[in-house]
Amino acid sequence: MFVAIDCSFIQKFWMIRAGSSCILIVVRVELPAVADPVGEALHFLRMSGTFYCRSEFGAPWALEIPPLQNCLMLHVVTSGRCLLELEGAPSQLLQPGNLALVPHGQGHVLTSAAGTPAAKLFEIPREQVSERYETLQLGGDGERTTMICGLFKFDDPAAQQLIALLPKIITVDTWASPQSDWMQSTLRMISAEAREMSPGGETVITRLADILVIHAIRFWITHNPSAQTGWLGALQDGQIGRVISRVHRNPGQPWTLESLASEASMSRSAFAARFTELVGEPAMRYVARWRMNTALTRLAEQDLTVAEVANSLGYESEAAFNRAFKRHMGMSPGAAKRDHKASMSNPAHGG
Repeated sequence: MFVAIDCSFIQKFWMIRAGSSCILIVVRVELPAVADPVGEALHFLRMSGTFYCRSEFGAPWALEIPPLQNCLMLHVVTSGRCLLELEGAPSQLLQPGNLALVPHGQGHVLTSAAGTPAAKLFEIPREQVSERYETLQLGGDGERTTMICGLFKFDDPAAQQLIALLPKIITVDTWASPQSDWMQSTLRMISAEAREMSPGGETVITRLADILVIHAIRFWITHNPSAQTGWLGALQDGQIGRVISRVHRNPGQPWTLESLASEASMSRSAFAARFTELVGEPAMRYVARWRMNTALTRLAEQDLTVAEVANSLGYESEAAFNRAFKRHMGMSPGAAKRDHKASMSNPAHGG
């Protein structure tokens, strides 16, 4: 007798012989989907490129960081203090226990005091420790400040959709956070690894900083009123959010307005009006755009031909897929694949 238990994350088999016969029993366990709109927003936030810099400053000092397209920047003060100045936003005082994100890659200044002349990042000496980690020193003999700065690149169009909704700066005071214990422990571990730089320290800092980025974005989504409207607000709607999640997870399904309305347990007309009201575009246009986002990701990240991507998304012909892709993305699938390869061979570095 064979017994098989099959679910999404575990599979075990037992065999019991009964005379000369064997019986196969298959039990399939379907786990219920977890309704987590914030998790749905963060699900596609995969970092395709990261770069870190450990900085040591002595007052007076100021560092000008240039704009870096399609990049998010993280700053964590491990000792001392500094000001973060960004055009169009209030200056932010950063101290140990604070972390700051600059989500849109906008140029900004880190400084010991307002008005200090700033050195340009790419014009000062930096020591490259590895392909993705470097150190720099700047300033005089005054108060010391040390920082970990991270540069994150998001190529996934779905991730870029979320990043585009974020404000110019996100700051988190970890002392006031409900998760203060583990966040403080994380920051202390980053500080200790940055001081000692023991073997493997670079990898530890990288993984911990990744967690801090995700937490900071999650903190903003759950605490900022503006995150309760538009696409993020729609994700948190019980009916529309469920439909968006299904589309995200199954973009190749032959969705129609009727089938989407059925998923929401709404009439066709009520669903269409509600979806457009919350998301800001009609449901079928959203489905088409999401399919093209998914296609772009698969072309970039997987070793698939254009025909294979078209088939995986439910297109009956490669020609129809090509037309739809070019209409939404402004270029052919083949050109998009070549552009991604070219961009990956010239990664942006900064700290």
